[in-house]
Amino acid sequence: MKLSYPLIAIALLLLPLSMTSFAADQEKPAEPAAPASTKHGSMMGNMSEEQQEQHLKAIQEQSLLMHDLSNQILAEKDSAKKEQLKKQQRDLMKAYHAAMMQHHPRPDMH
Repeated sequence: MKLSYPLIAIALLLLPLSMTSFAADQEKPAEPAAPASTKHGSMMGNMSEEQQEQHLKAIQEQSLLMHDLSNQILAEKDSAKKEQLKKQQRDLMKAYHAAMMQHHPRPDMH
């Protein structure tokens, strides 16, 4: 029992030191992520500025259509019309996904 009090005292004195060491490790900034072009290959790296702009406009148009349909779905009171709008939105999503897969096939799917 005599020996346990000094050991407890030492442990209690060392605990704050280990906590500050842990905190110092946590404050180190993480290394920045690699850019997409070096990490997975750039989706738009092969495109000219004009092609990139057209690509982004197409994505924006898709997004605006999806949001418009979402707003219509939320505002619609008739359940049959609401389901028809949801189906239209799903069909739009499928078409967009198919187009993206055609332009950007996954490497594991040949």
